[in-house]
Amino acid sequence: MTAHTTPTIATHSGSFHADDVFGVGILMGVFPSHTLVRTRKQELIDAADFAVDVGGSWNVATGRFDHHQRGFDGARPTQDVDGQTVPGVGYASAGLLWAAFGAAYVAAWAKNHGHSLSPEATAEVVRSIDHSLVQYLDIVDTGKGDVSPGIFGLSSLIAQLNTHWMEEQGLDGTAKAQLQEERFREAITITRKFLDHAISKKVAQIRAMDTVRNAPRLLGGRVLHLSEGGMPWTHVVLHEMPEVVFVIYPDSDGDQYQIKTVPVEAGSFTAKLDLPRSWAGLRDQELAAVTGVADSVFCHLNVFIAGARSFEGAVKLAELALA
Repeated sequence: MTAHTTPTIATHSGSFHADDVFGVGILMGVFPSHTLVRTRKQELIDAADFAVDVGGSWNVATGRFDHHQRGFDGARPTQDVDGQTVPGVGYASAGLLWAAFGAAYVAAWAKNHGHSLSPEATAEVVRSIDHSLVQYLDIVDTGKGDVSPGIFGLSSLIAQLNTHWMEEQGLDGTAKAQLQEERFREAITITRKFLDHAISKKVAQIRAMDTVRNAPRLLGGRVLHLSEGGMPWTHVVLHEMPEVVFVIYPDSDGDQYQIKTVPVEAGSFTAKLDLPRSWAGLRDQELAAVTGVADSVFCHLNVFIAGARSFEGAVKLAELALA
């Protein structure tokens, strides 16, 4: 749809949930200049450019994003899981807005942070955020499941920001509405901070993939050398470099090089090849005496990571471990 340069975003007044908070927050990111109206008055909702979680209509073309109306059946596409067709998670307003404006939100984030993302990368970020975050907001809001009991999850934590009776004592209708809107905007700020950091991490992961792919391999291709520490490498190594068993990279403080084992699969604590058991728990001179590498620093007790002061020392540790 084509919205005004400064569109009006309408959502319901009163108590808020992560659903409407997230949906309005997306639109705020796409349209930094906007007018927010929290109301139950249908004439104000109808006059708005966007109606979020209110209004009884789902129509992307006219900016309507409600899911409470009778007959609503909006849902994510069905999925094939282990040969079985599994229905996609049903939409609440958060999911409806993310499906319609997630790409625009990610593009706006990228522009604000000086990044240039391809359409494919943008689509991958949108898919990832929906899979890891937005679908769970929808599940909670539609009552399809309690994905985080107590007040542990984002939906429950956002709900804690609503006003309660002690805070509302002595307030007239105008003052109460003003306090509720302040809390609503606070909830949006918090939610967008988490969302933006999730986007940042996913973009970093995507950017890291090409760097990892192009990194040099040592010792017959079995050791990958990354020039920067803290870079996510597991996905690329597991799926594209089956021969790599160790990764060498500088640590975050820059005063040593570390050698890390490669797991047999993502999330596993079992390595393709452990470091030698004789190194377990040794540090400095003790480790140097066993390895013959003078600048050895440490080896973890569980032999999944070790370090040396120099790159050459780390490579020598890797060579010994391979032998």
